[in-house]
Amino acid sequence: MTYYIYILASRLNSTLYVGVTNDLERRVEQHRSGEAGSFTRKHGVGRLVYAEGFEDINEAIAMEKRLKKWRRSWKVQLIERSNPCWQDLLPP
Repeated sequence: MTYYIYILASRLNSTLYVGVTNDLERRVEQHRSGEAGSFTRKHGVGRLVYAEGFEDINEAIAMEKRLKKWRRSWKVQLIERSNPCWQDLLPP
C-alpha cells in the first residue's frame, strides 16, 4: 500500500493545507466537497498542488509532521520544484 503526504491550495500562492492519506483521490474529493473539515471548507482549499508517496505509514506521518512545521516559503519552494504553475494534479 502507498501512503501519500499532500499539499492542497485554494489557488496560486494561497492558503495551504498539509495532510496524509492512503487514498489520495478519495481524500482530495472529501476536501473539495467540504466533508474533510472546517479549515479546508472555510478557506476553499481543494487544489492538489503536491503529493509524495511512501511505502511506510510511519515515514509518511513523520514527513507530514515535518512539513506542518516548515515555514511557508519552504513549502512554496517544495511545490514549485515539481509544479511551478501550481496546476491541480488531480483535476475535477
